Amino acid sequence: PRGKDFTPASPFTFIEEHFGGTQPCVSVRDARGRTWRVKWGEEVQSETFAVRLVWACGYFAEVTHFLPEGKIDSPKELQRASACLDDQCRFKDARFELDDPAEKKMFEEHGWAWNDNPFVGSRELQGLKILVMLLSNWDTKDRRDVARGSNMAIFEVRLPRGRREARHLISDWGGSMGRWGNVMTRGRWDLEGFEAQTPEFIASADEGIIKFGYAGQRTDDVAAGINVEDARWLCRSLCRITDAQLADGLRASGANSDETTRFTAALRNRIQQLQRAAAA
Repeated sequence: PRGKDFTPASPFTFIEEHFGGTQPCVSVRDARGRTWRVKWGEEVQSETFAVRLVWACGYFAEVTHFLPEGKIDSPKELQRASACLDDQCRFKDARFELDDPAEKKMFEEHGWAWNDNPFVGSRELQGLKILVMLLSNWDTKDRRDVARGSNMAIFEVRLPRGRREARHLISDWGGSMGRWGNVMTRGRWDLEGFEAQTPEFIASADEGIIKFGYAGQRTDDVAAGINVEDARWLCRSLCRITDAQLADGLRASGANSDETTRFTAALRNRIQQLQRAAAA
């Protein structure tokens, strides 16, 4: 999102450590004066790729980048994040997420729910649900799940001439690119699991309704009621994305050669399933 002008620029200077969420996270300031939230752990690759694909389909997404390595200057008394830096303050495999002062970010009880938002019944919301399933993102908790941590946010953005815009988006895509399912079976950035479930992506397309194999935190809200017109609408943007672009996005998210080839093939298979269902 936002192109090459919004990439993290070293050197990075430590600001503070964060203790919410399940993964180590710190804030840093880069050479351009921008603030980034840096996160480590098993979600960094899946989240970076998912954000790129969602943005490519026209949805709002946070500016997110994967950095395979780097250095943070002047870290102070780190706790969880101490294991992510070596004795020279260098790191590997980190996700950088822009903290834009032009955005007022509203999370948790101030976010939104799948069944309670201005877009219920719209093609745009239905298309977002399809992308959630395409990416096997099982972590779809919303405002009703504040006690467990909602992943649905509203960003209030300042626009020219004093205008403001409320943007509804998914703020955490870390549960993507693995197996969907329950707490015993689901995963993230799991190539074999993603491949294994790909034939089950679309279960059927009968009488204009598409049924998906997906299961997640809010299965009925996400998977129910998707029709062929919803799929056709999304395919106008999704199906323009080439294999080369998918591969570029995967490599930029830290995928190795084998992961890039096989994830690309599995994603293309799922997209083709959606195309066939849309043509039914």
